[in-house]
Parts: sequence; C-alpha cells; structure tokens
Amino acid sequence: MKKYVLKRAAISVITVFVILFLLFMLLNLMPGSPFNNQEKLSPEQIQQMKEFYGLDKPVLQRFFIYLWNMLHGDFGVSYNIQVNMPISDMVFSRLGVTLAIGLQAGILGTLIGLMLGIVAALHRRTVWDSLTTVISVLGVSLPSFVFALLLSYFLGFKYRLFPLLYNSAMPLVSTVLPTIALSMFTIASVARYTRTEMISVMASDYMMLAESKGLPRTKLIVSHVLRNTMISVITVLVPLLVNLMTGSLVVEKAFSVPGLGSLYITAIQSNDYNVVLAISFIYSVMFIAAMLLVDILYGIIDPRIRLAKE
Repeated sequence: MKKYVLKRAAISVITVFVILFLLFMLLNLMPGSPFNNQEKLSPEQIQQMKEFYGLDKPVLQRFFIYLWNMLHGDFGVSYNIQVNMPISDMVFSRLGVTLAIGLQAGILGTLIGLMLGIVAALHRRTVWDSLTTVISVLGVSLPSFVFALLLSYFLGFKYRLFPLLYNSAMPLVSTVLPTIALSMFTIASVARYTRTEMISVMASDYMMLAESKGLPRTKLIVSHVLRNTMISVITVLVPLLVNLMTGSLVVEKAFSVPGLGSLYITAIQSNDYNVVLAISFIYSVMFIAAMLLVDILYGIIDPRIRLAKE
C-alpha cells in the first residue's frame, strides 16, 4: 500500500507542476497586458510598469522566477484590483469562506444522498423509490441559483429563519442557505448513483451465492453491497466535492458571500494575471488532491485495484 500511495503522490505532484506551467504560458499568450485597462497611462508609462514588475523579461525566465517565489509562499501582487496588494492576502482571506460553504454542502449532500439512494434501492418500486427519483431529477435539472432564490424567499424573507445576505458577524448562520442551495445537486447525483449501483450489485451472481449461504441480510448489505457500491459512488462524489469547495459564483452572488468566485471573475475581466493564476492553481491543486484521494480510497475499499496497479 505504501508503494502504491507514493507512486500516485509522485504522479500528482508532477501533474500539478505541468498544470502550473501551462496556465502560466496560456495567460502570457493572452492579448493585451494587465495595464491596458488603465487608460490614463501612456505607452511609455506602460513599458515602465512592465519593467518595474519584471514583465519585460523572457517568459521562461519569468516562469521560473514565479515558481521559485510560489514555493516560498509568494504569489506576487495584484496589478489592478488592489494595486500592489499581496495575492496571498487577497485569496486566502476569501478561501476560508468558500471552503467552509463547499465542505458543508458536500457533507450534507453526501449524507442525504447516500441515505436516499440506500432507501430507494432497498425499497425498490415503492413510494420511497419514486420520491428519491423525483428529488434526483429536480436536483440535477434545476440550477443552484433557482434553489438559492427559493430558499431566500421562503426561509430568508417570508419566515425570516436565516439572514438573506452573508453577515460576517454571524458566519455560521449566514452559510446555512448557501450550503443547502449548493448541496442539492450533490444530493441528487449521489442518490441516483447509489440507487443504481446498489440495485446492480444486489442482482449480481455473487450476491445470490452469498444469500444462498444464509448470511444475515444486514451483513450482506453492509459488507458486500455497500462496499462494492462505494467504489462507483466515490468516482462521482470526489469531483463533486471539489466543485463545491471551489465555490459557486451564482450562489455567492445571490447571498453576497465574499468568496473566491467573484474575485476570480473580476481578475479575469481586469487582466490581473497574478490573481487569475493563483486562483486557477489553487483550484487545480484541489482537484489533483481529490483525484489522489480517489486512488487511495480505491486501494482501501478494493485491494484488487491496488494489487493490479502495483
């Protein structure tokens, strides 16, 4: 297992650096510069600004300088949004809010989705199965901002159970509505995949053999059905969790959440390369880390996968 994990970790680290290189090169191939939006600057002043920030150097030299600084925790400074403000201060002050809401939505969506999927599979072709199907269809079909608006109206405006907009004085209570809105897609996806996989596993030949041996139903479900079901569910679940933790721009806008989403869009619109690169890199690291976690969980849940890859 140790060799398997180290190998997957090494591949992940290499992938992260390749992604950083590609992001850096693509941003530098974009037309214009971070100072094009500053109409009061003359071409000579723009050239002076490039020299001041080191943007006049060859692109490969700038990449290795950026890589060295990044490894020491320096993501550069903002060119436009908050001039000369360290990117780490801008990003990490917002990252906590986005991660908190995404993690809460992921946990809530996973627990409810698993529960609905298990109940639907064990009570197939009953009212519980139909109810889970309806919830799954609505959760997948309707975008998160629709749930955000419904929650805002009923729980925020009409019944005043939770604040309509994010309030830094009440951070936990303020994240309830965004968390529920974000979790709906996860609930629907997890419930649908759990139900489908459980039904497939319960209809397999080895489950019929296990039942013929007289094993208790509870042991069959826990030790055989759920264990094999989770392999497929994890494949869908982990990328969903990463998407949640990277934040939803629409939900953040609906509830005025000071997260990474709004900062990301603003940075793209203003050609603030350092901010775009830092946030893109953080998103990439989170996704690669999630894929590494999937590989490790595969090896834990099903030793055959680990042995085959070794």
